Amino acid sequence: MSNRQPWPDTDVQAVNEKVVYQNPLLFLKVWEIRDADGIRPVPETWPWHYHKEVEFLAISEGSLRVQTPAASRTLEAGDMMVIGSSGLHRTCNGSDVPLRYTVLQVELERHFDPSMLPYLNGFSERFAALEKMNYIFDEQPEAKEEAFKLVSDIFSETARKEIGYELAIGSSLKRLLLLLLRRDSRGLLQRANDLELERFRPVLDYVDGHLGEKITVDDVRALMGMSYHHFIKSFKKAVGVPFVDYVNYNRIKKAERLLATSDLSILEIGFEVGIWNMAQFYKLFRRYNSHSPKEFRRRMRG
Repeated sequence: MSNRQPWPDTDVQAVNEKVVYQNPLLFLKVWEIRDADGIRPVPETWPWHYHKEVEFLAISEGSLRVQTPAASRTLEAGDMMVIGSSGLHRTCNGSDVPLRYTVLQVELERHFDPSMLPYLNGFSERFAALEKMNYIFDEQPEAKEEAFKLVSDIFSETARKEIGYELAIGSSLKRLLLLLLRRDSRGLLQRANDLELERFRPVLDYVDGHLGEKITVDDVRALMGMSYHHFIKSFKKAVGVPFVDYVNYNRIKKAERLLATSDLSILEIGFEVGIWNMAQFYKLFRRYNSHSPKEFRRRMRG
């Protein structure tokens, strides 16, 4: 982690980047950015941006500074980093030497076949951002080296497009997920059983679609045909957190996005995410974020 010179000024609002897949059936985009020979030159800095795809960065030469709401890092040659789906981030060249790195953006869920569904919940980021998995690359050099090679292989296969390259890319992606799963010594990916979680899919979808409204246990338990106490107990067992905590977590994640990407007032954002009491909004925001809403917005806008 680095705290060098201040970040250059950037756009006020974060950019919702629309990723165009090189092969629509693979649901990914992979390319190389470099300033050594003028091909895809590195800008002074990228503005805050996000996209639904998970992003992997593999640094081949030079130094890249990456900032997210959680941390500011300087990646050197050989380093890896993962940024979760819709994770706010921005980057800039971290030194005066030539910079070259590979960017892999992939819609992970599209690569989960039925045999992999028991592991989907861990990668869904409903409860923890994939960015937290970077501890693997920080603490396990051999895992970082293997992940770097897999991303490089995906880039090479995409560039060459030899017969069967789609199979090779799919295999490398699954090996990348397997690496994260098996190297996760902290158990961040080992969440609830997905078969049990799937029972509550109507409830999760309801919450996602009604964050701006009042959501009660009675509203959702009826979807499951459960009593109040049975629902409370079963939901926590399946999802891993109490129902109220799940709702609040998703409300604050939506609030973070609105603070970074809109000009709505903090009061209006509280209303948008279904928290009409400002004292409660500030209290919940600080529970899931180390900053107040005002401080968070200021930080996101540089």
